[in-house]
Order: sequence, then structure tokens, then C-alpha cells
Amino acid sequence: MNTQTQTTSIAEKQLFIKMVLSAWETQNKRVDNLVDTLAEEQLLKETAAGRNTGIYLFGHLIAISDGILPLLGIGEKLYPQLEKLFVSTPDKSGLQFPPVAELKKYWKEVNAALSHHFAIMQPGDWFTRHNSVSEEDFTREPHRNKLNILINRTNHESYHLGQLNYLK
Repeated sequence: MNTQTQTTSIAEKQLFIKMVLSAWETQNKRVDNLVDTLAEEQLLKETAAGRNTGIYLFGHLIAISDGILPLLGIGEKLYPQLEKLFVSTPDKSGLQFPPVAELKKYWKEVNAALSHHFAIMQPGDWFTRHNSVSEEDFTREPHRNKLNILINRTNHESYHLGQLNYLK
């Protein structure tokens, strides 16, 4: 590969990474804006009859985002206790959720930690395997990389944001 091709490849990777990070940040801002406009009573309601409550979905988004840190190998979960409450146990299980104000604090801290790590990751880092895929599988399926995790999590966040919008 010549120098011009390598430079173009690096520039293309940087552009693609910028696009994915921009989408991630946009979704986070949308969640921030929505949660900031909802009263606590609204977050405690179901998004639709028989569906999850807003507080459960918000806690779920926090727990999933927190899980990105170890998945990408950039840190440990900040709030591992949220896994049981909002991922491995369904809403209305009888478990006590943290107060909304505490969840809002967790949301901001998890996203600040992710933003910090994302800012220092090198372009090539994004195209390496994440911690849920074996070396062997990654060799066969190189698309199962760290950037793909962020694309997946952005889509996941967008889906739940749509549900949370029903609380307005």
C-alpha cells in the first residue's frame, strides 16, 4: 500500500468514526433533553399500558452504556449494581430502583467517562475486536469490532428514546 492510499484510509476511518460518535452524542443529548423535561411522576409511569416504566428504561440505558466500558476494554463499570436492576431483571420485579435524581447523576457520569475514553482512542483502536468476541471469531468476522458496538448501542438508545417519548 502506498503512502497516499494509507493516508486516505486513515482519513476515511477518521471520518467514519466521527460520524458514529456524532450520532452517539446526538442520541445522548436527546435523552438528556427528554429526561430533563419529564417530571419524576412521569418517569414512574408506564410508557404504554402494560409496558416498561420510564424509570426502568432510563436505568436500562444507563446500565447498558456503563457496560460499554469493559466491553471495549477501556474501564470497569462505574455502577455494576445497575445490571441486576435494569438488565437481568424485568421491570415491576419488586426491586427498589434508585431515585430519579441519582439515576440522572449516573447517566451524566457514565457518559462523561465514555466521552473521555472515546476522545483518546486512536482511529485504529475502533477497528479492533471487542471483549465479547474471540480472536478466532474476529478473524472470520472483522466487522465485530469496537466501532460496531457503538453503532449498535446508539441504535439501542434510539429505540428506547422513542419509547420514553410516550411519557410526554
